[in-house]
Amino acid sequence: MVLEKFRLDGRVAIVTGAGRGIGAASALALAEAGADVVLAARTEEQLREVAEQVEGMGRKAVVVSADLSDLDQVAAVAQTAVDALGRLDVIVNNVGGAMPREFVKTNVAALEDAFHFNVSTAHALTRAALPHLLANEGAAVVNISSVMGRVSGRGYLAYGTAKAALAHWTRLAARDLSPRVRVNAIAVGSVATSALELVTGDEGLTAQMESNTPLRRIGEPEDIAATVLFLASPAGAYLTGKVLEADGGIDQPNLDMGLPDLGAEL
Repeated sequence: MVLEKFRLDGRVAIVTGAGRGIGAASALALAEAGADVVLAARTEEQLREVAEQVEGMGRKAVVVSADLSDLDQVAAVAQTAVDALGRLDVIVNNVGGAMPREFVKTNVAALEDAFHFNVSTAHALTRAALPHLLANEGAAVVNISSVMGRVSGRGYLAYGTAKAALAHWTRLAARDLSPRVRVNAIAVGSVATSALELVTGDEGLTAQMESNTPLRRIGEPEDIAATVLFLASPAGAYLTGKVLEADGGIDQPNLDMGLPDLGAEL
């Protein structure tokens, strides 16, 4: 009986950043659990590939190729979902990120861009989706945050600050939207996605990351997708305002960026 709580039959989910990595794996997990899925990202070719896999599971897939850093475009995905599939139950806010950068090279614009891409986009989509989510029982929002939102490491100021903001946005939104809509987040650790290819392509860096991770491995997108499914489904029905740490057990960055102390010349 407990496995039935992970089912999402008859429900509709939006997954942003769904063309690859965590987003694609999450969309496939939700589809395998019975949900129809709206796939949103910039690159249509990648989305089409994921859509074929969703449809191969017997579920419907709607592809939305859009610039999700544009708040109007990301908000419009909610209505697209309802127009195409008739309802909306789950949102996975996966779009986001920011490249590591030294403090002295992190200007105000970079900081604001990181906040916009990681927090404002999630707010815009969730706010636009809210009337549709309220129409159904068991609605859920899952945000993809990061371990860097709670630990410190050189080079991660913009990214870490934005992900910390997303984590606390999760807690605050959960209060605002309870009891009708659950809002949770996942603080992910190092996951083998295209964003990490520069590291995973180097055996030395990979070994460093693995040895600095208590579980001695880099995460797979499916590790996060399974957590997304838990939080999105009735299995997670008694959780809201929580940030689950799916990070292999790390409590500090597992990759040293090698940034030196600032010199006196500054």
